[in-house]
Amino acid sequence: MDSDAILIVASRRGGVDSCQQVIHSGKINAQMNNTHPISVRPLLLGAALVLVALAVSFINPHDRLTWLMEVMPVLIALPLLACTYQRFPLTPLLYFLIFLHALILIVGGTYTYAHVPVGFWVQDLLGLARNPYDKLGHLWQGLVPALVAKEIFVRRHFVTGRKMVAFLSICVAMAISAWYELIEWWAAVIMGQGADEFLGTQGDQWDTQSDMCMAFIGAMIAVILLAKWHDRQITRIGSNR
Repeated sequence: MDSDAILIVASRRGGVDSCQQVIHSGKINAQMNNTHPISVRPLLLGAALVLVALAVSFINPHDRLTWLMEVMPVLIALPLLACTYQRFPLTPLLYFLIFLHALILIVGGTYTYAHVPVGFWVQDLLGLARNPYDKLGHLWQGLVPALVAKEIFVRRHFVTGRKMVAFLSICVAMAISAWYELIEWWAAVIMGQGADEFLGTQGDQWDTQSDMCMAFIGAMIAVILLAKWHDRQITRIGSNR
């Protein structure tokens, strides 16, 4: 609304005092509209933590090529998040889970998934036959993409209906999981025995199926257990961003 229109509205509502109130209200609304919905400070802190972990992991990884292949999603995601922050900021919950996923990938790349120390601890604690750390990575591989897909579907109004949004979000997560398993297969074909550290199968013939099962569980957690929390944050940001 321009200044002339404001004055006209104000004059109809009771003179100068009303005019001042309308103008003041307009300034407040303008300030609120220009305020970024997500505080940048926690995001910078999270990104800094990821970058420090990335730098430390680079110093002496178990296998350099495996490290690069494992952290490649982090190297792609960080610039992408920075470029989309102004145009399409994500919810705080999603940023937090993405940064946590990045740390999981970095740790896995540093030791390789079959040799992560905390995985051996869990293996001994639960009496497992293998180091289960890679299953944590695949759980997050389903959880985070499902939430990303859901947020885009809802905020951009691409999909309507809670059930359909949840279903398609799971489909996106599973498609990404399947694509990653194809990448692992191609790596095995190209690199031969050199891909063992990257694959991290640890002799499990059902590794691909269990990986995708964990991704499915992660996607279900995203659209069921985290749904209300995520929905509240989406509403707070607004669908116009």
